[in-house]
Amino acid sequence: MKKLLMVMLLGVFVWACGGDASKSEGSYTRPAEKAEKMDDGKGIGVTNVKLNVPLNQEMVANGKAIYELKCAACHRLSAKRVVGPGWAGLTDKRKPEWIMNMITNVDVMLEKDPVAQKLLEECLTRMPNQNVTESDARDILEFIYQNDIDQKAKG
Repeated sequence: MKKLLMVMLLGVFVWACGGDASKSEGSYTRPAEKAEKMDDGKGIGVTNVKLNVPLNQEMVANGKAIYELKCAACHRLSAKRVVGPGWAGLTDKRKPEWIMNMITNVDVMLEKDPVAQKLLEECLTRMPNQNVTESDARDILEFIYQNDIDQKAKG
C-alpha cells in the first residue's frame, strides 16, 4: 500500500512539474529585460518633473538645509567622491526624474536601475534610504541645480 501511495505521489509531482511542450517560449521576454529595453534614463518612480526657470530660491534654501542634514556626510558639492559621488555636474549627467528617484526610491533604484547599480559597484557603499519626501527631494533637486550653476561660475 505504501508503495502504491509513493508511486501516486511521485506521479502527481511529475505531472505538476511537467511543462506543456506544445507552448513556444520564443516570444517570451522576462520583465527585467523589458525594463532595460525601455530605459528612458528617468529611473523608477517619479516620471515627470517641472523645472523652475529661474530657480526658486526658497526651494534652493530648503534643499541646502536638507543636504546639510542628510546628504553632506557622503556627498560633496564638488566633483570629489567621498562615500558617494560628488554632485558637481550632476544635472548634466542625469535627468531630474532620475535624481529624484535616487533620493526618494533608492532601494528600488539600486535593485533595478542599471545606472544606480553601476554607481553602487563604483562606490562600494549602498546609499541609505533617508525617508525623504517627494516634496523635499524636489527642493534638493533645486539646490543641486543651483550648485551646478555655482560650480560652473567657479570654473
